[in-house]
Amino acid sequence: MHRDSGRLTYFFIVMFVFNMAANFVHPVTPAIIVDQQLNDYMFGLALAAMMAFNFLFSPLWGKIAGYISSKKVLMICGFGYALGQVFFGLARTELQFLLARMFAGIFIGGCYVAFLTYTVNVSLPEHRGRNLAINATVNSVSASFGYFVGGMVGEINIYYSVWLQAVTLAGMSLLLFFGCRDDQQPDLPPLDKKQLLRQCNPFSAIAQCRQYLSKVLVLLFLAYGLGNLGYIAFEQCFNYYLRDQFQLTSGYNGIIKAALGIISLVANGTLCMWILRRKSVSPYIAGVMGICTTAMLGVIFFENVLPFIIVNVLFFAFYFISVPLMQNRAAVLGEGPGSNLVMGAFNAMKSFGSIFGSALAGFLYEAGPKIPFVFGFGAFALAAVMAVMMARAERKTA
Repeated sequence: MHRDSGRLTYFFIVMFVFNMAANFVHPVTPAIIVDQQLNDYMFGLALAAMMAFNFLFSPLWGKIAGYISSKKVLMICGFGYALGQVFFGLARTELQFLLARMFAGIFIGGCYVAFLTYTVNVSLPEHRGRNLAINATVNSVSASFGYFVGGMVGEINIYYSVWLQAVTLAGMSLLLFFGCRDDQQPDLPPLDKKQLLRQCNPFSAIAQCRQYLSKVLVLLFLAYGLGNLGYIAFEQCFNYYLRDQFQLTSGYNGIIKAALGIISLVANGTLCMWILRRKSVSPYIAGVMGICTTAMLGVIFFENVLPFIIVNVLFFAFYFISVPLMQNRAAVLGEGPGSNLVMGAFNAMKSFGSIFGSALAGFLYEAGPKIPFVFGFGAFALAAVMAVMMARAERKTA
């Protein structure tokens, strides 16, 4: 396959806008739920439904991408995702919201799998780890700017953010299709339906990965999964908490997230890249997770809006640093014949955290507005312990 890292600049720019659009609706979702007089738990349950279908269909899209190319998967899934958001904008009952989220989840998994496969396939081998770190940074930082745009548009009309999202997702999908290289894999065996269903079973894919997992990788997976579990529970409640407890509109939510995006961009461009150049990255991952855990304590105990937002800035900045560090470490430790399986299982850990974290967030919030933050603190504390154990295990095997 022809590899060319030069085209990745265009790819990352369009991917940045696509991922911004994917977050346009988040700052207005609490307002939509409140306006439609739905139960509080719906803000978490709807995302859990989407992430569950994301998890179930991601291996299928990953398999298909090799046959038809990542850019074709991006076009198909980008339009499917956009249509799912149209259904979301038209939903008025809890069942309709859940069905719309499930439909979108089928396609959003394909988008993010294709983003990863394209990055790997067109990167020169010596640049692959760096480009995967850039991929993770683009995902993290663009989300914050997407919140800002969605929040500002939502100040005019909350549903304008939904329609803008659908149009932008479809437009960026076309730009990706026409501007990216064809990374279709040659000489693949013909697709057999029964074999395809077996290979694309996400639980089977994780089971096949076991033979390639070292103790260090297992601990990394646990740290990543627990961290994402706590982050999703925390992040989902953060948006709703600002609306429900402080009565902040979607515009304020967007401004806060944009500020976080700028801070995270600076942190990833400086501290994260500095850490990636170190001989041993794992101790720094443990340190970053420890800072996130400490920041969560402030989130739990601060009641006034200003200190609450300040500790949130600290938490988000260091969490966004942890993601490319862990993704890069997984790519390095999983190099070899099972690299695709390892990265697939690594992504599955994120999906598990997203499903259970978002579902729990909604129901825990019903029990008490601060309880999801306490849960997030516990998950991050365990993730930090796993990261410390990973660093020690890696030092022993060095």
